[in-house]
Amino acid sequence: MSVLHNNGTSVVPGKRIARPRQYLMCEPTFFDVCYSINPWMDPTQPTATEVGLAQWKWLHDQLTDLGHTVNLVEPVAGLPDMVFAANGATVVDGRVLVARFRHRQRKDEAAAYLDWFGTHGWEIVRQAKHINEGEGDFLFTGEIILAGSGFRSEPTAHEEVQEFFNRPVLGLTLVDPRFYHLDTALAVLDDNEIVYNPQAFSPESRAHLAHRFPDAILADETDADTFGLNAVSDGLHVLLPLQAKRLAAQLRERGFEPIGVDLSELLKAGGSAKCCTLELRLPR
Repeated sequence: MSVLHNNGTSVVPGKRIARPRQYLMCEPTFFDVCYSINPWMDPTQPTATEVGLAQWKWLHDQLTDLGHTVNLVEPVAGLPDMVFAANGATVVDGRVLVARFRHRQRKDEAAAYLDWFGTHGWEIVRQAKHINEGEGDFLFTGEIILAGSGFRSEPTAHEEVQEFFNRPVLGLTLVDPRFYHLDTALAVLDDNEIVYNPQAFSPESRAHLAHRFPDAILADETDADTFGLNAVSDGLHVLLPLQAKRLAAQLRERGFEPIGVDLSELLKAGGSAKCCTLELRLPR
């Protein structure tokens, strides 16, 4: 698959505008860390479901207070990672490609998302044929879809996504197991504006990102380790972990309004704000 090259246009920050979004979230009713499928998960460490619920509820309420619409998919017993709704699908232009998970512990989540979209008026819905972990690895920039591989989604899924959405795809290779999904190493802030951790990517992918997004914010290793890049942006407000102090300052310099969130309990399973929110993009 050919690599999409930068058109040379630089982004000049102006007055930021928050655009109302629609999200799908899943309450962490059954949250627990009872297996390990990423370096953050340690089943020997205790978890507190009530704490996770309270932290998740704060994120949910913050999004609604900012004027966004939050839909809820029903949690399923025995699927503790279903709280990470972003992994459930990719939604662009009203088309829905539901995930096909790599690990057996998460495979049954796909049926719940297929059912939700099928019963809520979404007409173009199908499950991916190749291993594809939804917005965990596929992030829409307003023009292109950035597609991650290396640990979860397969490179063959990139071609499937490009064909399904009829949008150009830029494939990126992740090389650090701590950042096993693209949304742990890169966040879309606004159309064609991103922030990322260069150390999470292969040299070739770093070159592609630098060429396509020459004005991107580069996060340091400390903020990346706090999951600071697992952030949700509406074009003005950026919800990210409280601990990502330097990144918050970088965002303010670019005219964004960072909002610190505490999702420390959910981070025990390797997820934060973005992992909890699947954006539902209607046809433009």
